[in-house]
Amino acid sequence: MRRGIFATFIALLTLVQTPVKAEQYETLGDWDVHYIVINTSFLSPEIARAYGLQRSQFQGLVNISVLDKDSHKAQSVSMMGDATNLLGTKKKLTFREVKDGDAIYYLAVLPFRDQEQYRFNINISHGNQQQTLKFKHKFYSE
Repeated sequence: MRRGIFATFIALLTLVQTPVKAEQYETLGDWDVHYIVINTSFLSPEIARAYGLQRSQFQGLVNISVLDKDSHKAQSVSMMGDATNLLGTKKKLTFREVKDGDAIYYLAVLPFRDQEQYRFNINISHGNQQQTLKFKHKFYSE
């Protein structure tokens, strides 16, 4: 049941995202790193409850998955990072790993204000490989 809920959640994320590049991913070394950032109020109450997330028009959810670029298998990695707004205020992101069958997702939440833009700097490591994912996102409240 939980697996089906999370699969539906991921599918819905692609539908509610504001217009951006067709696919949000970067190839970093041996990995394809997929990412999406949404407002947690877009989550259904069931999804939020199942994953211990608070629905709020002023809280964002960062969802990242790391795949081997050749085999496309999910990778278990260490992930930490921060988000910095245009005023230079830095917020540490605390990621938690969520396993759903063969899929592995890394989730972090961050509070924001309407129309606040952040630069994300995410360090991903496994074994002797370390990569940095950098992207920007502008949040909107409902």
